[in-house]
Amino acid sequence: MVTIETPRLILRRWREEDVAPMAAINADPEVMRWIADGRPLEEPAARRFTTLVEQRWEEEGFGLFAVEVRGTGELAGFTGLAVPRFLPEVLPAVEVGWRLARTFWGRGFATEAAREAVRFGFEDCGLDRIVSIAQIGNTASERVMDKLGMRVERETTTPATGRRVRVHELTREQYDAR
Repeated sequence: MVTIETPRLILRRWREEDVAPMAAINADPEVMRWIADGRPLEEPAARRFTTLVEQRWEEEGFGLFAVEVRGTGELAGFTGLAVPRFLPEVLPAVEVGWRLARTFWGRGFATEAAREAVRFGFEDCGLDRIVSIAQIGNTASERVMDKLGMRVERETTTPATGRRVRVHELTREQYDAR
């Protein structure tokens, strides 16, 4: 069971009590604006999400961490690694991603958590390349990608939604050189 601690956060596997706060995060239209087709998700989707995430941990040896705020125990959202099946043209690939409740935006939590997810991917999982994908216009996520040392690799369109995205990448060589 992988748990990673940062100065302000705990990155850990999912628990049953995470479903309700994750459902609230997914129900916020501003949070979901840049995710998939931009529509908020209902509570059953949060339950399916956490179940699928735990399945992927077992199958792939990595996954999305629940991000807990140290000291308060609040679920801030998630960060971690996943195969971006929604964008087949970049496969094989592993993506670092994140989604936080609006109350945690602008505090550096996404960067702090994602930096540890990238480290985990390269150092513990032995990955050679990590990508991150943002819909064009999602400048906040692209700033996080920049802070992680990622650079734009391509622009394309997601098949399911028709939305334009930028694919950013970081190779092991670039990571090791930092």
